[in-house]
Formats: sequence, structure tokens, C-alpha cells
Amino acid sequence: MTNVCTDRLDALLTHFPVRAQVFHSGALCGITEFTDQGEGGQLHLVKAGVLDAIHSGQPALHVAEPSLLLYPRPFARRFVTDTQHGAELACAHLHFEGGAANPVAGALPDVVCLPLNTLDRADQVLALLFDEAFGDNCGRREVVDRLFEIVLIQVLRHLMETRHIHSGLLAGMSHPKLRKALVAMHEQPAQEWSLEALAQIAGMSRSIFASTFRATVGTTTGAYLQAWRVRLVQKALLQGQQLKMIAGQVGYGSEAALSRAFKAQCGVAPREWRQTRNAAHA
Repeated sequence: MTNVCTDRLDALLTHFPVRAQVFHSGALCGITEFTDQGEGGQLHLVKAGVLDAIHSGQPALHVAEPSLLLYPRPFARRFVTDTQHGAELACAHLHFEGGAANPVAGALPDVVCLPLNTLDRADQVLALLFDEAFGDNCGRREVVDRLFEIVLIQVLRHLMETRHIHSGLLAGMSHPKLRKALVAMHEQPAQEWSLEALAQIAGMSRSIFASTFRATVGTTTGAYLQAWRVRLVQKALLQGQQLKMIAGQVGYGSEAALSRAFKAQCGVAPREWRQTRNAAHA
């Protein structure tokens, strides 16, 4: 059997890393509006104070203890705090490499709200982050940016370990058996993964594995593998790699086979997709 890495996040974050950039540390008083413009997300850490997060069409979130608010995608909202005392926050922009194609961002709900004390082994990281964010040490921005990235990883760990999300990629990564098959596909996308081979890795019968995977992740293993490969192709295209070089890296025997799979997934040929993306960011 093919050797498979057991780290659920390693391949995801290696291929599609997340970068943080702090943009606020201090008090927010009154009403603060956030638009749904741009491509990235935001992570807000509430150090102290009371805050209501208002979202259109959804119940308001009342935050009355040190907590985090994670928005993996642009999402219009309003933070309402006391006009005199406000709330103390450290906030960072999140850049998910690949944008809308980033599987981590795509697997998360519009907003995640968690008390900080629910994150295992995060006390020291959070204490250092707040100390740096609210201090004036040289190089503090670089330090805080990296600490925000660590906190995000701890959030992802928490969501998987507590099985907080019940469908999609993170639900599959939370499953004690399905996650082995998902990691195998992430780590070795060029492998010709059959349903039987993936079921064997998961330690399940073929039929139970297939039905459990579809019910949990929301798609078949074949469709998931193709979508993962296409995400890797998109990343490689944006890096300027040639199709004939990419094809073998992701398990397609030829440039033509890759192009057919890509068009079936995205609706356009790879070169057209790259030209459109490049024009949009010119």
C-alpha cells in the first residue's frame, strides 16, 4: 500500500497557504462597518469588552467574553460596541492563496465565533499576540502577522477535533477514517486512486466508504479528486507553469486530458481561465 502522511493540514496549507496582515489593534467604539468587497477574509480577536456582530439575514452574535470572529471570505457586517468603553480588538486581513479556489476558505462557514478559552494550548500564543499587538516593540507587525497565522491553524484544529462542521471538506477531515483517504489524495494527487484503494486506506468496505464519503463530504471520491487536481492546476497556471509540465504533476497523462478535465470543472479551457484571471488582476 502507498505510504500516506497522517497530518491532515500539511498538504492543504503547503499547497494553499494563508497569510495574515494585522490592520487594527486597540479599541473599537460605537458602530464599525465592514463591507463585502475584496477577496480575502478577516480574523478578529476580542481581548476585552462586549460586542454585537450584526449580519444581514442572520441572527446577531453577542460576544461578552474574549472571543474570536473568523470571516474566511468577504462578508458585510456591523460591529456594535459601547460608545464610551468600546471593546479591545486585534484584527488581521487573511489572504487565502488561490482566492475562491482555496479549499480551506471554501470549507469554512461565513463566520466562526469561538470563545478564546476553547482553543487548546493557545493561551501562550494569544498572550504573546496581544502583548505584541498592543505594544510598541520593533518588528511587532511581522510578529503579530505570524501569530495570527498560528491562531488560524489552531482554529482549524479545533474545528476538526470537535467535529464542529458537519459537512464538506472539514467534516471529512474530522472523520477518523475518511480523513486518511482525503490526506492520501491531497498528498499524492498524481496517483491513480481507485475507490477500492481509498477504501482500503480508510479501513472500510468499498460500499460503506463510498456512501459515507458522499454523505459527509458531499461528493464522490472521483469528483473530489478531480476538483483537488484542478485547484492545483489553477495554482500552477497562476505561477506561470506550462500545461504540459503541470499534467504529469497532477495525474493526467497528457495536456489534452488535463484540458478536458479542467473545462469540465471550470467551464473554460485552462489558457482562457488564466487570461481572465490575469486580466482581472492587471
